[in-house]
Amino acid sequence: MTPFLLLGLGMAIVLSLVIWLKVHPFLALIIAATVVSFSTPEKSLKSYAENYTQSQKDRGKMTDSSAKQFKDDFAKVSPMKRVVQEFGGGCAKVGLIIAFAALIGKCMLESGAASKVVMVIISLFGEKRVGLAFLCSGFILAVPVFFDTVFYLLIPIAVAMAHKTGGNYLLYVLCIVAGGTMAHSLVPPTPGPLLVAEEIGVDIGAMMIGGLGIGIFTVTFGYFYAKWASKKFKLSPPDLPDDRLSDEGYMPSTFMSFLPVILPVLLVTGGTLHGIFKLEGFEILKVLGDKNLALGISAMVAFFVLYRSCSGDKERLKNSSSDAFSSGAVIVIITAAGAAFGGVLKQTDIATSIGSIEGSQALALPVCFLITALVRTAQGSATVAMITAAPVAAAFASQDLAFHPVYLALAVGCGSKPIPWMNDSGFWVVTKMSGMQEAQTLKTVTPMMSMMGLFGLIVTVLASLILPFQ
Repeated sequence: MTPFLLLGLGMAIVLSLVIWLKVHPFLALIIAATVVSFSTPEKSLKSYAENYTQSQKDRGKMTDSSAKQFKDDFAKVSPMKRVVQEFGGGCAKVGLIIAFAALIGKCMLESGAASKVVMVIISLFGEKRVGLAFLCSGFILAVPVFFDTVFYLLIPIAVAMAHKTGGNYLLYVLCIVAGGTMAHSLVPPTPGPLLVAEEIGVDIGAMMIGGLGIGIFTVTFGYFYAKWASKKFKLSPPDLPDDRLSDEGYMPSTFMSFLPVILPVLLVTGGTLHGIFKLEGFEILKVLGDKNLALGISAMVAFFVLYRSCSGDKERLKNSSSDAFSSGAVIVIITAAGAAFGGVLKQTDIATSIGSIEGSQALALPVCFLITALVRTAQGSATVAMITAAPVAAAFASQDLAFHPVYLALAVGCGSKPIPWMNDSGFWVVTKMSGMQEAQTLKTVTPMMSMMGLFGLIVTVLASLILPFQ
């Protein structure tokens, strides 16, 4: 089989298992990886090993003897062992980060820090710009917290604000979605952008900076769309819930509430800048900028905030940690399975096949976007769509591009937005929690997210031309 046929086969297996048989994404990705691994011809494996070792030698990371040893060892590896090795490599790359991110998110929710972030932002913007406050809150909180959880947190506050101020409730809902959904797909340590960055070989600091940059443009577009849609369509808020999260006495200080979110961004960015500028005497930035250490420090800070808020209640601390790691574990195995799928696809030497296509560089960003969007529309999950499309982006990244490969990861992130509908769990979370009817969600949320993704692609393409950072 050719690399393209193997790619099509793998994606077909994932989609058919997830959509029609309702198989868990972890199992679907592992099955696809196994089938592709066993179906890859020896010729493709030899070509991959040759091209890989040559690229490593060109970068000074391999000698002739180590390259020869790699090719000899690789030729002896069985198809199933190649799947296992790639799965283990995926766990090594993202396991700790996802576990720490899950702990940060859970601790922020339980301690009231997340609610404090929202209330501070609302107070800064004022009641007349509450929609903008929800937009910013959703974007900030979705960096360490999954989108569904962010929406669960913010929607009661949106309902309360709509009753209190008489403001446009639909505007609040759309702003929460616009902010939360873009950070979910563009800014690590959220699993989707994290795995894509690792698969492509992009520094996590560069991904954070790029994701924040593109995210600002896309959420701005989303905000103006939300303002337009909220005038065209109407939505009444449901009955006011009993919401303890609005009790400011329950919340930690502003500084401690924001610190678990801001700290990893600062530490990782500092490490990235040290790597770029080789700052003498500031080696500590490189040490603290390690993504695992940065997230670990932030997790400890978030845990300390929770410890103080619950006055050292050991049972509550234990339950919060257990819940966080239980949810994180599921994400880790899905992400690692995605890494296994991506790894065996790379071993088909698909990078060479893509590179041989005339004009492939010009098509790289739109193709990455389109493949992700098709998978997202077909099976519903933005994260699974990004994981599935990551190998294609990695194949493009191996070519001599005219721009930094971070743009490939951003194109994949933007491609995970179109088209949310009934097969998307987030669609039902938004619909049921906000009090919308399905038709209302399809008329408002679906086009907004789809157009935000497309606008993000346009901005990404323009940025790659204006600021290639090659």
